Amino acid sequence: MEEMEEELKCPVCGSFYREPIILPCSHNICQACARNILVQTPESESPQSRRASGSGVSDYDYLDLDKMSLYSEADSGYGSYGGFASAPTTPCQKSPNGVRVFPPAMPPPATHLSPALASVPRNSCITCPQCHRSLILDDRGLRGFPKNRVLEGVIDRYQQSKAAALKCQLCEKAPKEATVMCEQCDVFYCDPCRLRCHPPRGPLAKHRLVPPAQGRVSRRLSPRKVSTCTDHELENHSMYCVQCKMPVCYQCLEEGKHSSHEVKALGAMWKLHKSQLSQALNGLSDRAKEAKEFLVQLRNMVQQIQENSVEFEACLVAQCDALIDALNRRKAQLLARVNKEHEHKLKVVRDQISHCTVKLRQTTGLMEYCLEVIKENDPSGFLQISDALIRRVHLTEDQWGKGTLTPRMTTDFDLSLDNSPLLQSIHQLDFVQMKIPATPILQLEECCTHNNSATLSWKQPPLSTVPAEGYILELDDGNGGQFREVYVGKETMCTVDGLHFNSTYNARIKAFNKTGVSQYSKTLVLQTSEDTDSEEQTVPFPVPSERLPLRRMSPFSSTLNLQPSFPRRSYFDFRSSPHQLSLHSSLQSLNAPVAWFAFDPGSAHSDIIFSNDNLTVTCSSYDDRVVLGKTGFSKGVHYWELTVDRYDNHPDPAFGVARNNVMKDVMLGKDDKAWAMYVDNNRSWFMHNNSHTNRTEGGITKGATIGVLLDLNRKTLTFFINDEQQGPIAFENVEGLFFPAVSLNRNVQVTLHTGIPVPDCYSSRASIA
Repeated sequence: MEEMEEELKCPVCGSFYREPIILPCSHNICQACARNILVQTPESESPQSRRASGSGVSDYDYLDLDKMSLYSEADSGYGSYGGFASAPTTPCQKSPNGVRVFPPAMPPPATHLSPALASVPRNSCITCPQCHRSLILDDRGLRGFPKNRVLEGVIDRYQQSKAAALKCQLCEKAPKEATVMCEQCDVFYCDPCRLRCHPPRGPLAKHRLVPPAQGRVSRRLSPRKVSTCTDHELENHSMYCVQCKMPVCYQCLEEGKHSSHEVKALGAMWKLHKSQLSQALNGLSDRAKEAKEFLVQLRNMVQQIQENSVEFEACLVAQCDALIDALNRRKAQLLARVNKEHEHKLKVVRDQISHCTVKLRQTTGLMEYCLEVIKENDPSGFLQISDALIRRVHLTEDQWGKGTLTPRMTTDFDLSLDNSPLLQSIHQLDFVQMKIPATPILQLEECCTHNNSATLSWKQPPLSTVPAEGYILELDDGNGGQFREVYVGKETMCTVDGLHFNSTYNARIKAFNKTGVSQYSKTLVLQTSEDTDSEEQTVPFPVPSERLPLRRMSPFSSTLNLQPSFPRRSYFDFRSSPHQLSLHSSLQSLNAPVAWFAFDPGSAHSDIIFSNDNLTVTCSSYDDRVVLGKTGFSKGVHYWELTVDRYDNHPDPAFGVARNNVMKDVMLGKDDKAWAMYVDNNRSWFMHNNSHTNRTEGGITKGATIGVLLDLNRKTLTFFINDEQQGPIAFENVEGLFFPAVSLNRNVQVTLHTGIPVPDCYSSRASIA
């Protein structure tokens, strides 16, 4: 919780907040500090004169920014007003955190109230020390600002949680151990500060001083202050004004400025804002977790840079030793360049570690503060600060998403020593950047076989800085023979159809650019399925004499035909997809009439429960969760059905298709990555991007069958219930790569049925069209 301490300190005095008040800009400040930074403004700038002229619109009027100087020329801190005759001329004092504060313009008048609550000078103005927004106070002065009791409670718990001895609150440098606490001032003193700031004479002689431990207990047992209205100090907050976003009392509703505003119950809004803050914290918590993992990655990069540096230096020395007689003078210069590059990389990574550590500490502190605020049981106090906290959480989360978690430096030393010139040219030796592309990496989780086809996927190393112009895929003949080039192009995924059944193939990939060709990747072994169709013929793997050019067939596939010496016959059809890192299974073979697939546990939400060889799914949550099929489709006509095994309490399951990156924790169709029909026991709707259309009567019960027909030839999506078409064609102009998808909760269980031909009624209509 130490990282939260910055959230609990006043920006003016640098100490923990004491009697904090909430400014209209949602920032906090000690009440005593607020009085210290008050300044007087000309009579023409007062709220009364503004209201008299008809320009006032609120109790607190912000000054025009062009009439004041918010920043000091020396340190860009909090500054004084320029151009006002009444502006204070006394020098500014500086708080521990660098914010300049003004001393009071005049001695406070004698009064029985505390200094913080004493009347303020007429036409006073206060500027927020954090956002520098200025406003003119009304007749209520500082009493018009609500007190942040939630922040006081968090500070009390934070101080009580510290196991160390209580420290003096008035020591300027290293706080000493406190010896007494004044119950009336609510301040811990060491002996020197007590004698200097709390002498036992005058009014202070009647104050009661107790030991620090007893003072901590009395703080903990002190009753919680009741929240009262700032306009009607005798009334408690009872409702929440939605328009003004603040708690109000019943008098504000009857006779105040909130009488015509929309209001809601204080408890309901308290719970709603707590829920919103908790949801916002979930996203920020994920970012913090990613940041921690990113820091581990950066620290590993430091070690890897060290190791790579040692290895690079060793190679350089080995090359120089071969030419030692001529390279002695040049050798030192080259090593110096390597060391310079080494230090530069380390400096960049360490600077990023330092920057990310500071930001993570701030994020963690904000999270801990928000969690402590959520623990508060004061609805009105919570609602006073919840909107600002939610905005801060979202803003902090956005700051993590702008490339912050991307390394700024690679661990590789992209340099190579050219030692081929003759000895007389040794003095011209210099480093040259390695321009040959890095070796591609085969993505094993994306590679698979289906029947007599194989899908291979690859990518460049994550930190590779040398671009590749294309890739060369090589395959052997299935009998351990020589490798042959079967694909050349820019795509990073290729599906090979027409292979031998029950055969083992070896595949490898390399990248190329104008400079040269990379090394081969590791060899991948692929096993095709056993031959289950006696009519399907296979032919020997062709050995082409030359590589033929790539011939585009559609926006979603490309075809490479290897023509052997036999006329009118193509032995292989190679297709590559531009949808990188998305396909979990091969597309259907052109000769296959139907598609066989199951649900995909790898991409499904963690609440989805699988059974029956991944053909039956349900959910452990009451919220809707999404599961996709293993096969993606980009062309052809495909049909599958789902039977409802269990249907309790009339839920709304959704069926349809989706992209691979669809949201998994909401109903299917809520985002723009899914096209779905959701249905209850009476009717159904079509939904895409949270837009509901075509309400149709007729629902589902236990035992019902839902059919999904994806016609990518006609670019349509149609739904069926119990063999009858449900409504019109649901969606048109659908094109791209789609996966079967379902969203359901714990009240529904469905079973997937694939390998089903297209319904006859649709086939007849399609043939007529």
